[in-house]
Amino acid sequence: MEIKKFLIITGTAVLALSGFATVALTQSGTAKTKQSDEAERATNAGAVLGEIMSAPDQDIPEALLKKAQGIAVIPHVIKGAFGIGGRYGKGLVAQRNSDGSWGAPLFIDIGGGSFGLQLGVEATDLIMVFTNHEGIEPLLKGKLKLGADASATAGPVGRTAEVGTDVLLKSAIYSYSRSKGLFAGIALDGAVLGMDDSANQSVYGKNFTVADMSKRKLTAVESGVVGTFIRALQKYVPVTVIAQK
Repeated sequence: MEIKKFLIITGTAVLALSGFATVALTQSGTAKTKQSDEAERATNAGAVLGEIMSAPDQDIPEALLKKAQGIAVIPHVIKGAFGIGGRYGKGLVAQRNSDGSWGAPLFIDIGGGSFGLQLGVEATDLIMVFTNHEGIEPLLKGKLKLGADASATAGPVGRTAEVGTDVLLKSAIYSYSRSKGLFAGIALDGAVLGMDDSANQSVYGKNFTVADMSKRKLTAVESGVVGTFIRALQKYVPVTVIAQK
């Protein structure tokens, strides 16, 4: 009788431990998959920036990059459901620190709005250059509606292109698109940029706040996720280029 009781208790304990292990593995696998999604997004954003900036006479002018207070890259923006107007995509944005270096990137998404005739294709890469704090501030607070909170003007193309001060003062944001290999400036109107809270919390923790990101020193795990995007920014918009406030 005692042996039978012992076997029942032991069997119950084994089943309970197996259940806990299964739940733990499932949660761990979900976390790894989620983090892999963010890492892939950062890698794609870094690749888009690198490919565009490496294209002869088809990149963003140096004069504009020197004014950049922030840069957003959203790879593979796709058409809305059922082919009805609007677009949707996910990417990253990084803001300048006071010393000219780049702060930790934040995960963002974009939706809605009219992207013009150039984006009448299945997928498009977008890049936005923020030339002042007023342009990027609404996004850092949660949402930025292009055309209402700040204008997004088609940006000039060509690394050595002449970009006068009067041009730079016309818009808080200069935007670019790449569709089927063609890279050009594009005006965005009505689209809404927002923080991807789920992705940011997945990478930076549930206690993450936007205000802390400019001073945050990334952990090894965080760097492993967003490092490819940071390295692309450092390469093509170097730390030695100090943004003008």
